[in-house]
Amino acid sequence: MSSTAVRVRVSGRVQGVAFRWEAQHAAEGFGVTGWVRNEPDGSVVAHVEGEPRAVEEMVAWLRAGPPAARVSNVAVREATTTGATSFEITG
Repeated sequence: MSSTAVRVRVSGRVQGVAFRWEAQHAAEGFGVTGWVRNEPDGSVVAHVEGEPRAVEEMVAWLRAGPPAARVSNVAVREATTTGATSFEITG
């Protein structure tokens, strides 16, 4: 089973709208691991790893976010896998 990882920065109205909690729930559903956190600049950053298709599905979810969010920009870059075993809210 191959594994890939990406780092995703989501900007817009993404803090104070349950984005991290919903992202954690979505990640569990897609079977990916990693973390998500709020950034001081108002964005949300996520590290997502797992099977390539599952990672793609999670990135697609991050592009939309939960219903109360208003995503205006998403930046995705490759990352190194860490061997994470769960998806956690870190900040």
